[in-house]
This record gives sequence, structure tokens and C-alpha cells, in this order.
Amino acid sequence: MIDKHLRKLRARDEVSAEEERVIREAAGSAHEVAARKTIIRAGDLLSNSTMLLDGLMCRYKDLRNGERQITELHVAGDFVDLHSFTLKRLDHNIMALSPCRIALVPHERLTRITEEHPHLARIYWFTTNLDAAIHREWELSLGRRTALSKTAHLLCELQVRLGLVGLADDSGYDLRLTQVDLAECLGLTAVHVNRTLRQLREQGLVSISKGRVEILDRDGLRKVAEFDPAYLYLERRPM
Repeated sequence: MIDKHLRKLRARDEVSAEEERVIREAAGSAHEVAARKTIIRAGDLLSNSTMLLDGLMCRYKDLRNGERQITELHVAGDFVDLHSFTLKRLDHNIMALSPCRIALVPHERLTRITEEHPHLARIYWFTTNLDAAIHREWELSLGRRTALSKTAHLLCELQVRLGLVGLADDSGYDLRLTQVDLAECLGLTAVHVNRTLRQLREQGLVSISKGRVEILDRDGLRKVAEFDPAYLYLERRPM
């Protein structure tokens, strides 16, 4: 059930058999979540953190007029709101963008992990730092990258992150996002996203059709994006 989560963790550090047992016990049973369902509202008092087993989720904030900004995408294997363990409430919302399966990890079990399994606690501390690094990169995209560059950058990032859990390869990956979703990630209008995707396709870099991202020229796409995966901390380093 938590194989993608374990695969993500083991991409960067060792996870012992005992630590795996502890994670499996903490995660409990799986729950299905329908697409477009907001599972956490800003300000809710929380006693669990959400592990995403399958599907695509996002964090978002919105304005009174209904405009939404997606601040991060979460793929299978991610702890969507591990930071709620210490914060106890979020300043943003969590929504399923596709049909998802999740496991809820009670905060009391996370407390036990921090007390009894310090190496595992350090691994999870790393994952919250990684989320912060992704947020900083998204902020750079929103503030400074061109529409073409930031669209390419997001597609490059997703290829790497999905690849870590076996859901992407050099040819591409499945992506259940609408152009409106992409617009809310990139701070663009849906019309601008459509025009930008067409430009990327015409340059022979990437094609998106029927929920599939086809990478036509990975090196070219990364050049347009000025994509450097260093912020994803992909090296395997004992913690």
C-alpha cells in the first residue's frame, strides 16, 4: 500500500526493515478520495497527516472572488501535510485533483516515531525541507520566469518527481491536469497556458494529449526551463 512512499524515501537514504514496519503500522488503512474534493480546509484543527498513495493532490489558497493559486502539486508517495504535525492547522487548503487513495497517519504515531526512531524522524524532517525548496522554486517561477520557461519548468519537475516513484520515464508520464489547473499552478490564464503549450509543441519539445505528457526533447525542454534539479536534492545521502 505504501510502496511508492517507501520508494521515494529510499531514493535518498536507507530505510531499514524495522523502520518500514513502523511506517506501515502508522499509515493504517487506505481511503478513497474523489477528484476535486477538498480534504483539508485552512484553519481546520488537525490530528492526522495525509500520505498520498495514488493520484495527484495540490495545496492551494484562494481569494474572495474565487481566484485560486496552487502552491504545490503532490504526487503518489508524498506526505501532503506532514507539517500539520507541528502546526496543527494549515493556512491553505488541500484538494484532490484526480481520484486518489490516501492513508491518514495520526499525529500521536508521528510523536512516537520522533521519540523512538530518530533516523526516521530526520528523514521526515528532510521531506518538509524539500517541500520548502520546491515552494521557493515555484516562487521564482511565479515572479520571474516567462510563461514559456515556467511551464517547461513545471513539466520538467514533474517528470523527475514522478520518475522517483516509477510513474515517469524519459518518454513522459500521465498527468490528469486541465489547462485551468495548469493556469492556477503557473499564475497564468487558461488561454495563455493553451498558447504556451502550443508553442512548446511547435518547438518539438513536449506534447500533451489525453492526459499524457510526451517528452519529445528532454534536453531542449530543460534548456528552455533553465531547469536544474539540484533543488530536489536527488543525491543519496545518509541522514
